[in-house]
Amino acid sequence: MPAETTAPARPEKHSPAPPARRRTSTRTLAVLGALLLLLVAVLLSLAIGSRSLPVSVVVDALRHDDGSTAASVVWDVRVPRTLAGIAAGAALGVAGALIQALTRNPLADPGLLGVNAGAATGVVLSLTVLGLTSLWASVWFALAGAVVAGLLVYTLASGGRGGATPERLALGGAVIAAVFTGVSQTLMLLDAQALDQLRFWSVGSLARADSATLTTITPFVAVGLVLALGLVRPLNAMALGDDAARSLGAHLHRTRFLGLLAVTLLCGAATSAVGPLVFVGLAVPHMARMLVGADQRWTLPLSLLLAPALLLCADVLGRVAVRPDELDAGVVTAVVGAPVFIALVRHRRVVAA
Repeated sequence: MPAETTAPARPEKHSPAPPARRRTSTRTLAVLGALLLLLVAVLLSLAIGSRSLPVSVVVDALRHDDGSTAASVVWDVRVPRTLAGIAAGAALGVAGALIQALTRNPLADPGLLGVNAGAATGVVLSLTVLGLTSLWASVWFALAGAVVAGLLVYTLASGGRGGATPERLALGGAVIAAVFTGVSQTLMLLDAQALDQLRFWSVGSLARADSATLTTITPFVAVGLVLALGLVRPLNAMALGDDAARSLGAHLHRTRFLGLLAVTLLCGAATSAVGPLVFVGLAVPHMARMLVGADQRWTLPLSLLLAPALLLCADVLGRVAVRPDELDAGVVTAVVGAPVFIALVRHRRVVAA
């Protein structure tokens, strides 16, 4: 009986990972990298200034406030400034991504809907008309101005057939921004003292932030972030067009109203605390989409991490660029953001929101 022959075993072929799994892994790495960048930016913000401190000294001061000069610098000056940068950066980054998604305009930024102009007008009114010079009053009036501007924009955009379409939101925001900007500039020209006080705030800076400011804006930022992150699914549906979004069960009017409310809270709080910082809300969502794509489930959280990291880095750069003086963070973001904006305009393959 002939012996049975056994065929040699074939090596198993390992099929490559599915594209969806690879995409999720890449997105996860991008989020983890942004989180690491934020932690590094926080340490730099706490350590670098007019008096630089070793990281070990900063860590010891955070663990135990022994009343030393270093601990006083860290807790009284740099911790509030850093936390304000985190709050304002997260607010502006998420607001920028949200505006670009709502208007389906990849070049939109938080100033497009007139919220920043409304906040600035509220601050000007508190100084020129009521004579209120405290930072606490400026924060509340800036928030009130942002809310009024947001309501006016939505009212204008929702009139007529079709409701608040992306085009009407953008046009209404441009009109309201022009009106509020004209009012605030007129009031400043009529009051030299107010003009002198506002010219520093209008540049955008983290230097004025303190614990009272942070306590005031944190609830508004928190509510705005919760609203924005809760809209990721309808925003993804709206990116396919209004008709497709309706067929997928998205409520367009409710989504746009809640999105505008979130933008108003986020931009109003950030602007009231640190001034109208430019290019943060424009550039960061583009960076996020380049890393994780246009899915809002990833774009919004990544913008939330990238924006404060970049804002803190800009603030640190401003502290060391012209020592012993200091450049405001708004100047640094404008200088760095202008080339980014030009590149986005000239780029042929701008990623759509």
